[in-house]
Amino acid sequence: MTLNRRALLGAGLLAPLAGCTSSEEPPLARPALDDWEAVRAQFSLKPDVANFAAFVLAPHPEPVRRAIQGHRDALDADPHYTPAGGGTPDLAVTQAAAEYLGGQPGQIAITDSTTMGLGLLYSGLRLREGQEVLTTEHDFLATHEGLRLLAERTGATVRRVRLYDDPATASADAIVAALKAGITPRTRVVAVTWVHSSTGVRLPVRAIADMVADANRSRNHGEQALLCVDGVHGFGAMADGVDDLGCDFLASGTHKWLAGPRGTGILWGRTWEPLSALIPSFSATAFRSWQSGAEPGRASGDYFTPGGYKAFEHRWAMPEAFAFHRRIGKERVQERIQSLATRLKDGLRALPNVRLATPLSPSVSAGLVCLSVTGMEPFEAVERLRLQHRIETSVTPYAEPLLRFGTTIMNTPEQVDQAVRAVAALR
Repeated sequence: MTLNRRALLGAGLLAPLAGCTSSEEPPLARPALDDWEAVRAQFSLKPDVANFAAFVLAPHPEPVRRAIQGHRDALDADPHYTPAGGGTPDLAVTQAAAEYLGGQPGQIAITDSTTMGLGLLYSGLRLREGQEVLTTEHDFLATHEGLRLLAERTGATVRRVRLYDDPATASADAIVAALKAGITPRTRVVAVTWVHSSTGVRLPVRAIADMVADANRSRNHGEQALLCVDGVHGFGAMADGVDDLGCDFLASGTHKWLAGPRGTGILWGRTWEPLSALIPSFSATAFRSWQSGAEPGRASGDYFTPGGYKAFEHRWAMPEAFAFHRRIGKERVQERIQSLATRLKDGLRALPNVRLATPLSPSVSAGLVCLSVTGMEPFEAVERLRLQHRIETSVTPYAEPLLRFGTTIMNTPEQVDQAVRAVAALR
């Protein structure tokens, strides 16, 4: 069987060949990103609004916008278009992700979001009845619901532990100790979130990984606990790569702190052996195995990348988002985000009408700052900040909601001070 061009495009297999249509545009110009005003200038945010909710569904910087538009125009002009360059478009994406995150391109599956990545992970894990999953009370719906469905399918037990009572006083040692106390010989999965969207607490993932590794030393390979991480509010905000984190799986959207194309994400796996694929892949491996009738190899993330036709103009623009952050410098990005968050917390904690939920220390926090305002519901605070002060914020989507700020590379120290004054005026 021979695949035609349309099938190859849908499969992400089509690299530009002699005689096919591909982009003839020159490489994108790389803007200088030497200072934060230059970085901020790459975004088209309203200049009169201090936006502390841009991380929720981030605006695209100019290089990403330009890449999306270029691919879109080319696809409209020729539906058989594929980007110029060697290899396949999806390989260019996983190579860029690996250069940013660490590891190898073959360890990365391309997804549409953190939720899709977690769904592929938790629905694909092969567990036996009697094995356990350990998670926490602080995780988001995508983790809790994904694990509920995993338990329903496999008969495994899911247990939750509490890592802190007061998030403002959360400590790395106490977090690790709580998880360690929850691990039993039956624990096959430890499912955590890098930065809690409910409180802004950042977990010490490396210390957790070391603790899990110690627990695994006396276990057989198939019984060892896997550390699985929802990484979305650390990915693009913190400088850590997968070697720094030490986890087994990391799921993240790339359209939040990384400011990548909307509707894109990744799932990284140290090894894919514990998983079964859920959605047929359109990878080269899958197609060749299907054509030959052979059992497909499952060692590479491309086998777990869901097949089908996608918003290709967005997917193919993902490398520009990784390149944008690498040109700024991952360490610079982390320092900027955390310094703005520290400035905001220092200002807010002095206000008599504020109770901070996020720890002051950057060692257990990132760019999220969560708080409550005395006598005011979070949704009312969001509305008043927007209408009266031109400040955009958000509300944590949990049973006990909080007012939430996110200090991104799009914010300035002056906007942080403006936010403190505005919150002080909430009565």
